Amino acid sequence: MKQSLLKKYALGLVLAVFATGLSGCGIQSIPQAKNEVDASFAEIANQYKRRADLVPNLVNVVKGYAKHEQETLTGVMEARAKATQIQIDPSKATPEQIRQWQAAQGGLSQALGRLMMVSEQYPNLKANENFRDLQAQLEGTENRITVARNRYIETVKQFNNLVTVPPTSWTNSILYHHEKMPQWDVAEDEKGKVEKAPAVNF
Repeated sequence: MKQSLLKKYALGLVLAVFATGLSGCGIQSIPQAKNEVDASFAEIANQYKRRADLVPNLVNVVKGYAKHEQETLTGVMEARAKATQIQIDPSKATPEQIRQWQAAQGGLSQALGRLMMVSEQYPNLKANENFRDLQAQLEGTENRITVARNRYIETVKQFNNLVTVPPTSWTNSILYHHEKMPQWDVAEDEKGKVEKAPAVNF
């Protein structure tokens, strides 16, 4: 009876050690990390879509008060069209595709920044309740984009560590064959202020 109980404990211990070993060598952590990267990228895309959805309403409100700013209004709509044309799959994206996506979204950020500067010249527009509401939504969305982008940077770093650093990299080379994922290019943010949130003043 005691021997049978000891065998069960020993078997349980072996299984626990084996499970810990599997976890430590990346069997579970690599797919989990990839799922995190995909989810965090999807959140960036979701927030960019939310921002793009705000643009037509914002342009229509501004148009009612600033008819002479046609060039700026057209620029915003063209930038929105470019930003929404690019569809990207993060698991297959090359660094160049990520850069192009960033640049398109950055073009919309810059166009919105110019639109906000124009709005400063129209006190009646600034006092418009719809405009103020859209400004607040835009500001909140820009903040959420920043948070989502930072989360993506962190999840890519964790994934890349798992697929390149032993012992989990050995598991990756045997089972999964994942390449490092391209990281968000922070230099693009600095260069030309590509990802700078538009100034939203009340």
